[in-house]
Amino acid sequence: MSHASSGLPLGRGLLYLIVAGAAWGTAGAAASLVYRASDMGPAALSFWRCAIGVVLLLAARLLRPRDRSAARSADGSAPAVPAGRLLLRAGATGAGLAVFQTAYFAAVQATGLAVATVVTLGAGPVLIALGARLALGERLGRAGLTAVLGALAGLAVLVLGSGGVAVRPWGVLLALLSAAGYSVMTLLTRWWGRDGGADNSATTVGAFAVAGGCLLPLALAEGLVPHTADPARLLWLLAYIGTVPTALAYALYFAGAAVVRSATVSVVMLLEPVSAAVLAVALLGERLTPATLAGTALMLGSVAGLAVAETRQARAVPAEPVLG
Repeated sequence: MSHASSGLPLGRGLLYLIVAGAAWGTAGAAASLVYRASDMGPAALSFWRCAIGVVLLLAARLLRPRDRSAARSADGSAPAVPAGRLLLRAGATGAGLAVFQTAYFAAVQATGLAVATVVTLGAGPVLIALGARLALGERLGRAGLTAVLGALAGLAVLVLGSGGVAVRPWGVLLALLSAAGYSVMTLLTRWWGRDGGADNSATTVGAFAVAGGCLLPLALAEGLVPHTADPARLLWLLAYIGTVPTALAYALYFAGAAVVRSATVSVVMLLEPVSAAVLAVALLGERLTPATLAGTALMLGSVAGLAVAETRQARAVPAEPVLG
């Protein structure tokens, strides 16, 4: 089944989201290595992540073959999106992206990685499911509800299983703000994907440009250029963060989120902490605990179950004709 407005098959959209979630999980390990190699702060790291990402995305957009079918409107193909609407979409999505990233890093500083992660990624699916039901008319269904609950349980076991976690109210509020930014970004992407004529590449480039502009004052106050004894290693790490978990992952995320139901997107993207846990064991020397294994199994099972339910539901609904 293909989405009428973008032509992207649903199965490919799910695959894009799975790859994006796994790639996002590598950013945490890379950021830990950046902090070990320099005195760079979270705001500066977020800014450079956006800056490198937007350069790579813009280069890819300029070098790719022009899609002539997307530019036609008189022959019945998908109409081109007006420049004003593109700017609105990029601005709203970029603002959500900046809030999502910056509030999360601030929550980590305020209340620790474990609580910030479980609140942000735990509240995200709930806010998205509620917003999708109220604004988009998307019903989660019994299978979807079971998958969401299973994923949240797996996340809680994965993050909090080690115990000894300190909870600070200000950090929890920042994590909720981060979840709200992520939810708005996801819901808007799905809304515009259903509306038709969405240019995911232009939206992604614009979103990162807006997010980078929002983060620049914070990065300047924090220190834009870090001190390091190993500049080559730092540059390599920044290049990786800007390429794989940023330019590649967000391009896949925005493309997949435009065709997949919002609640499904939120659960699939919970693969991020699974990927982070695997890398923490493999690269950072952290111990593989029973909680890690149990939480990973719960979350992977939930993602697989929800992907199957999404595909079955799509097959049960007649596909809309793809124009052009």
